[in-house]
Amino acid sequence: MEANLKQIEAQARAAATELLDIAGLKAGDIFVVGCSSSEVLGGRIGKASSEAAAEAVFDGIYPVLRERGVYLAAQCCEHLNRALIIKGDCAERYGLEPVCVVPQPKAGGSFAAQAWRSFRRPAAVERVRAHAGLDIGGTLIGMHLREVAVPVRLSLDRVGQAILLCARTRPKFIGGSRAVYE
Repeated sequence: MEANLKQIEAQARAAATELLDIAGLKAGDIFVVGCSSSEVLGGRIGKASSEAAAEAVFDGIYPVLRERGVYLAAQCCEHLNRALIIKGDCAERYGLEPVCVVPQPKAGGSFAAQAWRSFRRPAAVERVRAHAGLDIGGTLIGMHLREVAVPVRLSLDRVGQAILLCARTRPKFIGGSRAVYE
């Protein structure tokens, strides 16, 4: 199990690093992660929550984001209406109103609970407009991405046994046929 958790951590780190590079995120941007620890270990989403797997994924992703100054938004499960756990200064910077809830492994999810325990000043919010994100295990992060999401295929397609789907966002193209875009 220990070796498997190290591999999961390494896969999560590689996925976050690769997506950050492709998406071109800068300090202050938001990176949303939905993670089913059940799926990571080969179970069915919502049925076999694992704090150890969630910790491995978090330990792979968070240091990479922190090093680049990118905010992590950890998506909760549907029992908390897919609320997000972010750092308090992220909520303040983006004018996000906190809600009162503390995620638990079986009510919010193990990954969100790990983020809550790890952040110095955590806050729960109902929504963000993230610049990019990782969906680990079919957690449906799309509702928390900015309006024009662009699918990104990475060099790996799984974290543990969970399917990995990724997206970055871009500004809308407006103006029609006479418009000029960068």
